[in-house]
Amino acid sequence: MPEWIVDLFARYGYAVVFVGVFLENTGLPVPGETALLAGAALAHYGRLSLSRVIVTAIAAAILGDNLGFFLGRRLGRGLIERHGWRIGLTQFRLDQFNRFFARHGPKTVFIARFITGLRVFCAVLAGASHLRWPTFLFYNAAGAIVWSTTIGLVGYALGESWDRLERLIGRSGVIAFLIVAALAVFAVVRARRAPEQHMPPES
Repeated sequence: MPEWIVDLFARYGYAVVFVGVFLENTGLPVPGETALLAGAALAHYGRLSLSRVIVTAIAAAILGDNLGFFLGRRLGRGLIERHGWRIGLTQFRLDQFNRFFARHGPKTVFIARFITGLRVFCAVLAGASHLRWPTFLFYNAAGAIVWSTTIGLVGYALGESWDRLERLIGRSGVIAFLIVAALAVFAVVRARRAPEQHMPPES
């Protein structure tokens, strides 16, 4: 594990996990997953408590995502329309996201937790797409619990091999992204074919 990470945790402890995960889930490109992995890996050596690392990550993920959700609800649509192109969110893709959230919002919120890129802005997009907050909160909290526990346990189990740990998490993120992308394409294709199937035959 890089020495600077060890030194950071030695100075600030669980706050590193909280701030990293919180900011990432709010919508900032901060390596929150790395902070959780590092905290869990240090728990492997007895420097931190694994249960406290996981609970801290769960709280930070839920709070961060809810802040991102309300920012998206209040301000996100305009900001995304003006600046989303910088990260590939064109108007066409925003419209696709809106339709996808309308049909599969809860599943998207849960799955996005495990995808590095989507995890950053999913909550903001969910808020901007007017997904109901109680629904968002339930699936967001469920995803936060599963994600924090899974990543924490993996970090703890592979704490002795940091390089292997980063490769494993990176590979799983790519696989999850491909699965979600395939589901999104399927949903769009199905939505476009539905009107054609209900059109009356020509006389």
